[in-house]
Amino acid sequence: MAFTTSSALTVGFDLDMTLIDSRPGIRACYVALAERTGTYIDADLAVTRLGPPLAQELVNWFPAETVDAVGDLYRSMYPTIAIVPTPAMPGAREAIAAVRAAGGRAIVVTAKHQPNAELHLEHLGIEPDAVIGDLWAEQKAGALREHGAGIYVGDHVGDVRGARTAGAVAVTVATGPCDAAELRSAGADVVLGDLTEFPAWLSDYCPARP
Repeated sequence: MAFTTSSALTVGFDLDMTLIDSRPGIRACYVALAERTGTYIDADLAVTRLGPPLAQELVNWFPAETVDAVGDLYRSMYPTIAIVPTPAMPGAREAIAAVRAAGGRAIVVTAKHQPNAELHLEHLGIEPDAVIGDLWAEQKAGALREHGAGIYVGDHVGDVRGARTAGAVAVTVATGPCDAAELRSAGADVVLGDLTEFPAWLSDYCPARP
């Protein structure tokens, strides 16, 4: 259902591989973590499956009982290693601007550690109305409902689950680890090639606003 002029438009966005191409930074951080801990990590493989919480990746390389501590170490290393190499995805700034132009609010809801998510956005000059971190898949629904988000944009089947749990329109971009067919099979309402297609889609979806 499209928004009316009397209803508030709030659009949620995922971060990794939706608004930012976090592969270079995360890869560099995994390489540094492997050197720091003396533990082999296939960083090239790890960055092909971004989206789920950090612990779900670390358990592939570290004993389960050490994952929490290693995760804390990774997050402490992240700001000095991963922020600068990470670019915005094509269309990211324009997507946020399109929401604002429609009279709406843009929020970021991500599984990434919130302080690190905020550093990425600050570095890139992307200024959402709110950033909520440390939430994955269905957990995102609570934040989306709290902020009244009627649309959630992500790149992963977990993002589709979060949107649908929140009762939001699940808009996806095929820029992450899940291809268009997988996103459709997961129940995405909309599958875009990337965020450069989002402003036109939003313009068609929302009626003219005063």
